Amino acid sequence: MITLTDSAPRSLSQAERAYRELREAVFAFRLLPGDRFTESDVARQLGCSRTPVREALTRLQNENLVKCYFRSGWEVVPIDFTVFTNLYETRSLIEVHAVEQLCLGADARVDRGVIDRLGLLWRLPKAEQVTDISQAAALDEDFHLELVRAAGNDELVAILSNITARIRIMRRLDFEFDRRIYQTYDEHVALLDLIAAGRTVAAKAYISEHIEDGHREVSRITVQRLQQARVKSLG
Repeated sequence: MITLTDSAPRSLSQAERAYRELREAVFAFRLLPGDRFTESDVARQLGCSRTPVREALTRLQNENLVKCYFRSGWEVVPIDFTVFTNLYETRSLIEVHAVEQLCLGADARVDRGVIDRLGLLWRLPKAEQVTDISQAAALDEDFHLELVRAAGNDELVAILSNITARIRIMRRLDFEFDRRIYQTYDEHVALLDLIAAGRTVAAKAYISEHIEDGHREVSRITVQRLQQARVKSLG
């Protein structure tokens, strides 16, 4: 059964409120991967019509969080760990290449000014660092996309943008604990320093390990959260 909290501000439009409620239900595993539901289920819980619910679900489908089955309702996109491993591997290949280009700075398309721009966002005292999960996750996504964008290959940016959307449900879990957020700030600054110094080999190894470490952590947390949610649903 679909379970929503209906906690989004009432001042929002019905479509925006439905979007936020459903998105948070997916991220919090109140709606589990593979769960099926209908627009009527959501509309009934939120006390609105199906039209804003359909608009919200279309947005979530564009984010690869749910998918529609003609005449059969909606489903939370199942988690396939093999697919996620492949996506993280592809992400790593793209970002290692981007870091190499930024270190070398030989291509006219490369924008090394990104080092200073990102530095302003990530070289912050601990007291000023963002600790909200959603904001931290969004900042992290932007950091990695900006590095690839600065390397000058728009096709790689498009591919990484797609991968980012597809791994978002797992990647967000990496920021459930403050220590991981603070660690991310430290690691991003360390990477920027390596790029600024032109230390190509070290920077490529660092970004590779940074991504793999995140993959290991979110995989572990995802399994744990799924087990907890399923036990809770049975209870």
